Parts: sequence; C-alpha cells; structure tokens
Amino acid sequence: MLEDKLLVWRFNHGSRKALCRIYENYKDDLLSLAATILNDESSAEDVVHDVFVSFTNSAGTFRLKGSLKGYLATCVANRARNIIRTRHRQRTLGLDEAELIKSNSNGPDKSLIFRERARQLNDCLGQLPYEQREVIVLHLQYDIRYGEIARSQNISINTVQSRYRYGLDKLRSMLNGEMEK
Repeated sequence: MLEDKLLVWRFNHGSRKALCRIYENYKDDLLSLAATILNDESSAEDVVHDVFVSFTNSAGTFRLKGSLKGYLATCVANRARNIIRTRHRQRTLGLDEAELIKSNSNGPDKSLIFRERARQLNDCLGQLPYEQREVIVLHLQYDIRYGEIARSQNISINTVQSRYRYGLDKLRSMLNGEMEK
C-alpha cells in the first residue's frame, strides 16, 4: 500500500518508471480478472491495455483513494462489463475458453490434478451469468468489499451479496455434479 502511494506520487510527477512498475505489479492479476469475466483472452488483453491507456492519461491529476490494485481491478471489471453489454446488444453468441490458471504444485500428478480442477472451475465460472461471475472474482480473488463493488456497479450492497451467494450456490451445484460423474 505504501509502495503504491509512492508509485502514484511519482507517476503524477511524470515518472515513466513508476508507470512501468505499476503495470508490472498488476498486469497479470488484471489479465486474469478480465479473462475470467470475458472468457476471452484476446479481449482481456485489450481491456487491460485500454485501462492502462486511460490511467496514463490521468497522470498529474490521479488521486488514489484506497487500494491501487482495487482501483485498477474495478476499472478492468467495468470495461469488461461494457464489452459484455455490447456483445449482448450485438447478439454475439458463445464464449471463448479462458486461459487456465497456472499451477505452482510439485510433481506432474499434482500438476495434472490442479490443471483439471482449474479447468473445471473455469468452465463452471464461464457458465455463470457475468454479473455473478464478476462479483465472485472481484470479492474472492481481489478482496474487494461488497460495498466497493456495489458503488462501482451502481447497485445496492444487497444485490451484490445476492449475486455472490447465488453464484457460489450455482458453482457448488455444478462442481458437485462434475464430481459425481
């Protein structure tokens, strides 16, 4: 948090190194978030790129309130949500496969099990309505609180909690069905 504040200060005072450091610190997490919401790695890269272009344009005037990671994750989620809305308007059907989560486990057998479970989870996440998927990922992976999610989506905190609860229930149901097969 302190490093982020220092980086933002340097960024606001024209430091390209600070911008590069911010990008390097958060690009992987932001790409993962966008890919999870969109189920499309190529679109996810575009979203993260667009967010950083907008962020770069705010140099000199950007004010950090809270977590920089949370701020950038919210920007990515909002931009991804706009893409989904555009897709729905254009009636684009189908979602591409999201990149699987990389394993840090030891040994090929653990790695294989981890990859299979990650694939199952990604498949199930992809089947959730994007509203539920987004809330689950923002809350669990990025530790963004319900209130922050509610403000960023312009909805009530009760709606966020409901989307989270219903999404987790659906995931449990889908994953339990997969485990029984």
